[in-house]
Amino acid sequence: MATPLSAERQLAALRTEGVKVSEHRSWRTHNRNHKGAWGPVHGVMIHHTVSSGDDSSVALCYNGHSALPGPLCHGVGRNDGTVALVSSGRANHAGSGDGDVLRAVINETALPPANEANTDGNRHYYGLEIVNLGNNKDTYTRAQYRAAVLWAAALCRAHGWSERSVIGHKEWQPGKIDPRGPIEGGGSFSMTQFRADVRAQLATKPGSDPTPTAPTKPTAPTPAVKEEPPVPATKVITESVPASDRLPAGEYTLIKLAKDTAALQGPCTYVVTAYATITGTPGTRVTARYHDLPLATGRPSLDLPIDGGVIGPDGTLNLSATRNGGLDAKEQLRLELRADADATVTRRVLRALRTDA
Repeated sequence: MATPLSAERQLAALRTEGVKVSEHRSWRTHNRNHKGAWGPVHGVMIHHTVSSGDDSSVALCYNGHSALPGPLCHGVGRNDGTVALVSSGRANHAGSGDGDVLRAVINETALPPANEANTDGNRHYYGLEIVNLGNNKDTYTRAQYRAAVLWAAALCRAHGWSERSVIGHKEWQPGKIDPRGPIEGGGSFSMTQFRADVRAQLATKPGSDPTPTAPTKPTAPTPAVKEEPPVPATKVITESVPASDRLPAGEYTLIKLAKDTAALQGPCTYVVTAYATITGTPGTRVTARYHDLPLATGRPSLDLPIDGGVIGPDGTLNLSATRNGGLDAKEQLRLELRADADATVTRRVLRALRTDA
């Protein structure tokens, strides 16, 4: 068991490791501790923001949005390699995940596949959101990646953990894909490689670089970088569909979340949460899953069930299901629900943040 670091101890550990930090507003006292316990902590978790723009992403992670109040993490990895601190307490970043994964992190053993969402992760993990669209096209800068390694190593060193206490969001919660995407200079974001880089950092003295600097031949001047076009602004979407749907026992049923059935149509990156009220026999278990539907083939890419609940004694269940990711131009995001016994969906609300590609 590990007691969470105080704000001052966290700041000292990061600076000692060589992390360039910026302190955002009242990050020392900004938390969700009133919604649940903070600690014991067992590891650190890496995410991408599904957004672009450093300042706006830091503000988003500090404030949250209508579907998920902030703070949404502890640190935000800016493109220049600075980590903006937005919380030192409980934060809405991990959500519910697999208890078997948490046990593996605690024991620092090999991670099992994440196939359940039965354990509160916000209580047990520090979270870093790296500014990136997460569409597998947006590139992490080398400075961002290096800062993330240092951030993870600093917290592991402070608690006496090895690199096995470092996980990606996709290794914790079924249906998540973060972190993903290309890294400047080559390669894609791999948690196996990321842990290896944290291990190398932990093998050095704090603040040092484990990579030896070799003499290099003179190179031609670097060509000027072309100015990138402005990135489209993030849009907030809220839709409600009042009509009811029957859920036949044991079958996944497509749920209408917007006028055209699909939750979202690409091209875009997104964070989406669907809320549904289900009525039925008390004790009936309900699960949810999203899928991407390429319109050209009509063959959906199915996720594992990501959220669930049990209809209560009053015969109702209020369920929410969150997903982040990206859609190509001719892809749709859809939601399906499954109940163990016949049930009915009586209310549906879709809330999303989307950035058009």
